Amino acid sequence: MSSDNGPERGGAQDAPPEQLALIRETVRKAKTPRAKPRTWRGAALAKELPVARVLVDKGVLHLDRYFDYAVPEELDAEAQPGVRVRVRFGAGRHRVRDGRREGGGLIDGFLVERLAESDYTGPLAALAQVVSPERILDEELLGLVRAVADRYAGSVADVLQLAVPPRNARAEKRASPQPLPAPPVPEPGSWARYEQGVAFVAALASGAAPRAVWNALPGPQWTDALARAVAATLASGRGALVVLPDGRAVARADAALTALLGEGRHAVLTADAGPEKRYAQWLAVRRGAVRAVIGTRAAMFAPVRDLGLVALWDDGDDSHSEPHAPQPHAREVLLLRAAQDRCAFLLGGWSCTVEGAQLVETGWARPLVAAREHVRAAAPLVRTVGDQDLARDEAARAARLPTLAWQAIRDGLRHGPVLVQVPRRGYVPRMACAACRTPARCRHCSGPLQGQESASAPRCGWCGREEGAWHCPECGAFRLRAQVVGARRTAEELGRAFPAVPVRTSGREHVLDTVSDTPALVVSTPGAEPVAEGGYAAALLLDGWAMLGRPDLRAGEDALRRWLAAAALVRPQSAGGTVVAVAEPTLRPVQALVRWDPVGHALRELAERAELGFPPVSRLAAVAGPPEAVADFLGAVELPREAEVLGPVPLPVTAAGRPRRVGAPPPGEHWERALVRVPPGRGAALAGALKAAQAARTARGSDTAVWVRIDPPDIG
Repeated sequence: MSSDNGPERGGAQDAPPEQLALIRETVRKAKTPRAKPRTWRGAALAKELPVARVLVDKGVLHLDRYFDYAVPEELDAEAQPGVRVRVRFGAGRHRVRDGRREGGGLIDGFLVERLAESDYTGPLAALAQVVSPERILDEELLGLVRAVADRYAGSVADVLQLAVPPRNARAEKRASPQPLPAPPVPEPGSWARYEQGVAFVAALASGAAPRAVWNALPGPQWTDALARAVAATLASGRGALVVLPDGRAVARADAALTALLGEGRHAVLTADAGPEKRYAQWLAVRRGAVRAVIGTRAAMFAPVRDLGLVALWDDGDDSHSEPHAPQPHAREVLLLRAAQDRCAFLLGGWSCTVEGAQLVETGWARPLVAAREHVRAAAPLVRTVGDQDLARDEAARAARLPTLAWQAIRDGLRHGPVLVQVPRRGYVPRMACAACRTPARCRHCSGPLQGQESASAPRCGWCGREEGAWHCPECGAFRLRAQVVGARRTAEELGRAFPAVPVRTSGREHVLDTVSDTPALVVSTPGAEPVAEGGYAAALLLDGWAMLGRPDLRAGEDALRRWLAAAALVRPQSAGGTVVAVAEPTLRPVQALVRWDPVGHALRELAERAELGFPPVSRLAAVAGPPEAVADFLGAVELPREAEVLGPVPLPVTAAGRPRRVGAPPPGEHWERALVRVPPGRGAALAGALKAAQAARTARGSDTAVWVRIDPPDIG
């Protein structure tokens, strides 16, 4: 290798004189040196509107406001309201150079607006980068996000993380499809079975904004009804949004919409979709290429253009409650959207929640119900079995199945599949005294005793010790029984009783979507019931007392909702469909199931809660944390004059190795919880006071966590 081809050693200092002179001349003739990106030191600012107001992605409450930044001239064209930006955050006043603040860490944010001047009198840092020229955040979406943050005492940044999916560059570069023309007005279809159903669809097609609480008839026609409501809204030139509890319901609604409208008229938004597909669908909605959206709770913030209808199916399902801060509920978000956009609202389900009944009682929404003859024609026959039947049948008590249940299984298997709903998954989650039903506890740590699949002695669910010589401290009995037998144990029992019939299970580990119409036993946990082709011939609702006996305000309402969801999959009574509920027949939820009257049950529940001052008549907030922190928080917060503090009371200690529920203390820690209640109309004041107190704690850098949640779904 010659020296001319060798590596460079000294750079410009070893260059010949002619080359150095050329470099100096080039620098001398150059314009103002280009500033380094992300610092823009010495760069000129934009000539018009040189200030950018930015919402930074910092979820702490004391920083829940906008911050002003200078706009470099080179970013002037791309730095438009709604784009994603990166800014430097955290630099102090002492880090100023040439009149511009420097330093701090790079964080993401959204450019909210451009201003001619800033209210801040000190030096401004410059925008570091415009991540993408795609305008993501508009005034409508920002207003909704701010309303949700205020409603739930949270920060706008936290709500934005729920509302806007993460950016995907490949999806952003692809062009969205061209919008399709409005479809024709659909026929009422299954809406004709409801007293005001035809008028509701006609109002949507005419551009009106009706608001209704829909008590759906049992059967699979609910997806067709939702699709026709969406089609009627699209026919009026407006957009529609439908939120469903899980992916299986979304798939059924997707199929119904595709069958009615064809491909390309709606987008599917779920958290299970990949990041590229989800962002591409979201962008198609944001750009106006698609006017209809269906999805899970991830879709409740979908930026639908000219929104004409928001619909929610089965609002009592736990999946509609967001576990991430500030834990908004899809129903409340859609109610805010209906008020903000003045669009139609539809709350539907086989059951009826107390919140839905309240919307009707206050006159905000109208009921969409079917006449009793249509209910009787669509619903199966519901029969009940009480404790007295179990006492007369000792063999059935051991197997948890009375004679009536065995007969319903045998008769149903002659004509098709039979559904068996079990409240819990697994084998034998909990044990109790066989004589008095007192829960069995470990003698060492007082943990719950659990039955084991391969062991004769029960084992503690907390410390893992086996308990071979247990006796009841209440009555002295030595025999144990299953407090709640799991789905796998039930499947084993039924498999031995019906050896020639296939037994299938559906639960958390493996959820079935559909089953064929051939005879089979399908054992499922609540919410995981597969749809049978042609409907189930019969259904068994086991251990109803376990669902009704939960120490929760919504126990009866939730049990009825789960029973109705399972019974709605059974064939009508005219086709031989039968449902057997193993529960005390005199209880109110059981009677509502027998009569198929969820609306009446919800109205009675609402009346009782109004008398006692419970939600949704009142607004409630939960404050949880270590005892000292909760006491300090309640002492510092400036609650409304009408507020009433209930508690604090100790929370159950979370056992190590067990899943932690939202708002529960960390494993091994002792927390307390206080409930703060205010009358109607004072919810905004309560949320504002709690948010201000929490912001003050975070500003002081408090190390002790205090968990605040507005309208918690589980208050015991």
